Amino acid sequence: MINTILKVKKRLVASSLAVTLGLGVMASSAAQAADYNWRFANLYSRGSAFGAVYEDLAKNIETMSDGRIKVQVLYDGEGVGSSGIFGAVKTGLITMGATFQSLNAGELPAGLVEIGLPGGTSDVGELTTLFQQKGWAPILKKAYGEQGLVWLDPYIQPAVYVITKEPINSVADFQGLKIRAPGAYGKFLRNLGASPVSLAWSEIYTSLSTGVIDGSIGSNMIDHRDGNHVEVAKYMYPLPLAGAQVLPIIVNQSAWNKLPADLQAIVKAATTVHAQEQMTKSKLWESEAVADMEAKGLQWSPEPSAADKAAWKDAGSKLWDEYAAADKYSKELIDVLRKEQK
Repeated sequence: MINTILKVKKRLVASSLAVTLGLGVMASSAAQAADYNWRFANLYSRGSAFGAVYEDLAKNIETMSDGRIKVQVLYDGEGVGSSGIFGAVKTGLITMGATFQSLNAGELPAGLVEIGLPGGTSDVGELTTLFQQKGWAPILKKAYGEQGLVWLDPYIQPAVYVITKEPINSVADFQGLKIRAPGAYGKFLRNLGASPVSLAWSEIYTSLSTGVIDGSIGSNMIDHRDGNHVEVAKYMYPLPLAGAQVLPIIVNQSAWNKLPADLQAIVKAATTVHAQEQMTKSKLWESEAVADMEAKGLQWSPEPSAADKAAWKDAGSKLWDEYAAADKYSKELIDVLRKEQK
């Protein structure tokens, strides 16, 4: 009987097992049937809009591999928090991760340039060309490779905005504010007199409501909406810190090397599909998120003056030299950017 079941498991996908063996047996049988069992940690809480997009990536890998790779999705705080994803993938505790580079600046400085320095372009075509045609992809593959990680096609999310508990009437109002803004965003706001704080996304709401912080960036407007931040901070500053964010999918190098070439190609293809889904859905969700938050009382801080806009631009431009000096890969990335500006 056992041999018969084992033969059946090799032929049937999880949905068939659910019918023939029952839901309880399905989970263990599917895990046994898979050639590779991966754990995939992402940045968002269960039930959030972007959490569902990461679920789709996991499902696509399973479907495209015909069940040879089984992917368990872990959400923020379920075994590993946002700030721990990078290290967990490096050690192999987690096989694959969607990481937020700003939370691990000390380990991979080039990630702060990769994600997009303040003042960067919001044009998807320009960003795609920068990575795929202008040389960023090979540089980042080397940078992540030295960390024992495989860098896969990145995905693009919309502009980064800061929400605050009190209105920002001029950039001078940032002086002394405690704002959750990791990485380059924190340094940008420090140039305006704020005090940046590094927190995981899941900690933002409580920190705003208890007064630990006075404001926070989100990876995008959807983050602010899904985190219910407008309940505890009702003012959005109209100038974006960055026109877009570019984030990678990373895989533990040892786990990657165990995959045959056809499965490596399948995982790469699935991440390309994921990048397209992130881009198309996020633009739609961004406008929906703003409307949802405005219905709950979101207000926009006053339109910045010409002087405020100049100060905002200056705060970003000061970062390039600093990041170019951080490490060789950061310098290579910024050298490409400077070449494009000539």
